[in-house]
Amino acid sequence: MTDRSGWISRLGPRARVAFGRPGNPCVAVAPGRVNLIGEHTDYNDGWVLPMAIDRQVGVAAFPRDDGMLRAHSVVFGETREIRLDDLAPPFRAEWIDYVGGMAWALISAGYPIVGADLVVDGDVPLGSGLSSSAAVEMATARALCGISGIDWDPVTMALLGQKTEWEYIGVKGGVMDQFTATMARGGHAMLLDCRTLETSLVLFPDNVVVVVLDTGASRSLAGSAYNERSASCREAVTLLQSVKPEIRALRDVDLDLLEKGRDQLDATAYRRARHVVGEIRRPRLMAKALAGSDLEEAGRLMNESHTSLRELYEVSSFELDLFTDLARSHPGCYGARLTGAGFGGCAIALVKADDAGDFMNTVHTEYRAQTNLQSSVFAVRADSGARLLDGVEV
Repeated sequence: MTDRSGWISRLGPRARVAFGRPGNPCVAVAPGRVNLIGEHTDYNDGWVLPMAIDRQVGVAAFPRDDGMLRAHSVVFGETREIRLDDLAPPFRAEWIDYVGGMAWALISAGYPIVGADLVVDGDVPLGSGLSSSAAVEMATARALCGISGIDWDPVTMALLGQKTEWEYIGVKGGVMDQFTATMARGGHAMLLDCRTLETSLVLFPDNVVVVVLDTGASRSLAGSAYNERSASCREAVTLLQSVKPEIRALRDVDLDLLEKGRDQLDATAYRRARHVVGEIRRPRLMAKALAGSDLEEAGRLMNESHTSLRELYEVSSFELDLFTDLARSHPGCYGARLTGAGFGGCAIALVKADDAGDFMNTVHTEYRAQTNLQSSVFAVRADSGARLLDGVEV
């Protein structure tokens, strides 16, 4: 749901009923995202090429003057209540923690946010690798800033979203998800340098679409596997500094340096580093391919990325491999790869626009024939970042 009136008509009545409040709430939305390429490179100071999608999280907010934060989740059908003064990191990943964590981060940064009654809803699939968590964070931040009279700075808010993930939730991720949820522009992918935070827009060709292949296999970013891989990368950097002391992240390591320092690494750390060093190159190459409408090259890079994620970073799964293999077997598909952290969730495919309907029907039918999961497939368009749809009228 991308239209302004749709979100307002969907969330406004829910907020009034949930909290018995008259008038119109402040309504904000933020998008989910697919990462076209550049997986597990963001927390290694590399490049990524994400695209915000037209699946969003919406937050309706009424201000309160008693320092309370009440939030109702439509998806989970529950209301939770927290005092702003009592917010403290729980190091867990329930839906309320992304809402409370964003309020905590804003307060920690000195922003004078007011209490709020919030209703949270959305159509970004949960736990699927499409960054529903960052969408909740940024929609919450946009709504809280709206009712508190705080100027919106997308870069600052994205960094506060990362702070929420690191220090409140306990997931050591990069900045890609929050930057995409704030900085993206419709019709474009976004090339992001995760070290300098410089972005450049890449016009997405109109003769292809991105199709999301939701395996129906859930995963948890807060699980140990994600943090273990982040730790392996940091370990590799520490050990490779014996070969080149000035390196700060795997971004600073090329294949020659990695091979020179291979004896310093155990087999696991080497595989992790080998994926990242190779993957860091791909976002800029794919941005160039998309800008030049070289779709065969774009697809080749996607396939190459998936192979590396499966064999070196070891974050794929039976379901992700099955879906991507089936996708590549369709004549309308240029390439396919897992998107997001992996361990389940979603893959994406780059598909000829004219073939998208047949692709989705054929590939999904074949996938469902081999699994018993509640899977889905859908095409997405490039959307814009977090925005305020309506002002406060109480």
